[in-house]
Amino acid sequence: MNREPTLTRAPETTAPARRRSPMAAVLLTETRLFLREPGSLFWILAFPTVLLVILGFIPTFKEADDNLGGRRVIDLYVPVSVLLAMIMAGLQAMPPVLSAYRERGILRRMSTTPVRPSALLTAQITLHGAAALGSALLVVAVGRVGYGVALPGQLAGYALALLLSVAAVLTLGATICALSRTTKAATAVGSVAYLAMMFTAGVWVPVQAMPDTLRRIVQLTPFGAASQALDQAASGHWPSWAYLGVVALWTVLLGLVAGRLFRWQ
Repeated sequence: MNREPTLTRAPETTAPARRRSPMAAVLLTETRLFLREPGSLFWILAFPTVLLVILGFIPTFKEADDNLGGRRVIDLYVPVSVLLAMIMAGLQAMPPVLSAYRERGILRRMSTTPVRPSALLTAQITLHGAAALGSALLVVAVGRVGYGVALPGQLAGYALALLLSVAAVLTLGATICALSRTTKAATAVGSVAYLAMMFTAGVWVPVQAMPDTLRRIVQLTPFGAASQALDQAASGHWPSWAYLGVVALWTVLLGLVAGRLFRWQ
C-alpha cells in the first residue's frame, strides 16, 4: 500500500478556516486529503477486519486447542489484527506521505508562513493514530459479534497496551521518514519494516504458538511485546509490566532518534 499525497503545495486556508487556529486548519485540510485516499482507508480500517473474517472461515481456528490453554486460534488473532491495523498506518501509510511533503519542498515553504511544519507532522500522526484506533475497535466488535470472542477482560490494561502500541508504531514510522531522504526510500524501508513487524506481531504464526526460543526473542520487539500485552489484557489479566515496559522503551528510543534526525528539508 503506497500512496502519495495529492497536495503539491502548502495547504491554503479558506475564509472560514482563517478564523480557526493554524493547527486546526492544517488538521482539517489533512483530514480532507486523507479521506480522499480510499486505498489507505481500506488497508488501515478494513483490511485487518477482512483478514479476521477470512481466518474465521477456517473450521479448526474456531475449535478450542489444549496447546493454547483451551483457547481458539481465532481468539489469538483479534489482538494480532488490532496490531496489523497499527502497522499499516504507521509503516505503510504515513512515511511516504511525510517524505513526499519534504521532498516536494512543502515543509520548507510552510516554514515561511505562520503555519509551522510541525503542525503538519502533528496532523499526520493524529490522523493515522485515530485511524488505527478506529480499526482496532472494529476488529474487536467483529470478533465479538461474528465469532464470540470475549471482550477484553481487563479494559484499562487493554487500553493502555493499545495506546502504547500506537505510540510505538507512529514513532517507528517517523524514524523511517527521518532516515529516508526520498519517498521511494521511505516506501522501501517501510515495506521491509512492515514485513518484519507483521511477523513479530504474530500475523503468520501467533506469538503464543512460536517455539520457546523464538518467542523469547520476539517478545523483545515492540509488537511482539504488544501482542502479548494485548492478549493478557484480553484474557482478563493486567498486562505484564515487562511487556508494557518493552513497548514504552522502544517508543522512547525511536522518538529520540526521529526527533534528532528528522529534517524539514
